[in-house]
Amino acid sequence: MSFLKAEWRKLAIANYAIDPKVLARHIPPKTELDLWNGTCYVSLVGFMFLNTRLLGIPIPFHRNFEEVNLRFYVRFSDKGEWKRGVVFIKEIVPKPALTFVANTVYKEHYQTMKMSHDWVEHENSRTVKYCWSLKGEENVFWVKAALDPTVIARGSESEFITEHYWGYTKAGKNSSLEYEVTHPRWDCYEVSEYKIDVNFGLVYGTQFGELSNFEPTSVMLAEGSEITVENKRTI
Repeated sequence: MSFLKAEWRKLAIANYAIDPKVLARHIPPKTELDLWNGTCYVSLVGFMFLNTRLLGIPIPFHRNFEEVNLRFYVRFSDKGEWKRGVVFIKEIVPKPALTFVANTVYKEHYQTMKMSHDWVEHENSRTVKYCWSLKGEENVFWVKAALDPTVIARGSESEFITEHYWGYTKAGKNSSLEYEVTHPRWDCYEVSEYKIDVNFGLVYGTQFGELSNFEPTSVMLAEGSEITVENKRTI
């Protein structure tokens, strides 16, 4: 049985080129950075968890909620086969119980904050906004995009960002936890405008503070799908 089943919907994704040295201490043992055309990326991702079930059971008041995370991309050679995965710097959710379970069971880096979202369909476009607050300061990630989705092209940067199906996190000095995330290929909406008002240094640590002054290399809005998070193993 899958550890978690849910839907991930309306994933706003901003991708930033970053010096790999910034990520060095965050790379889980046994993995290495996964680059796109020689560029190292971190991504700010905001989305909704919907219809969440833990071990097949819907938990009251914890089925639908926002998440915003900062992540980067790694790969792991498993018997000669490359597995492409993500590592989370921090995952923000509005419910303390979610933070406790994720940090305890999967040794992730969740933090609870006050959060909100807003999805609006206009006549010729849609807007998606995610907000979260820390120490009285509100952070905002907003995108305006097309109403109709398009297929993510094979071999594209968008495919690289969305087609990582494993999660990795440090378990010890020489070991990591690995878990599989399953979902079909996603469609995306063409983004025409965006606003990112985020204090990266405050939220994610001083080493990421300069991201507040950078423009992202690209901004996406993916529709998402049903997903599963499978049980972990140690590598």
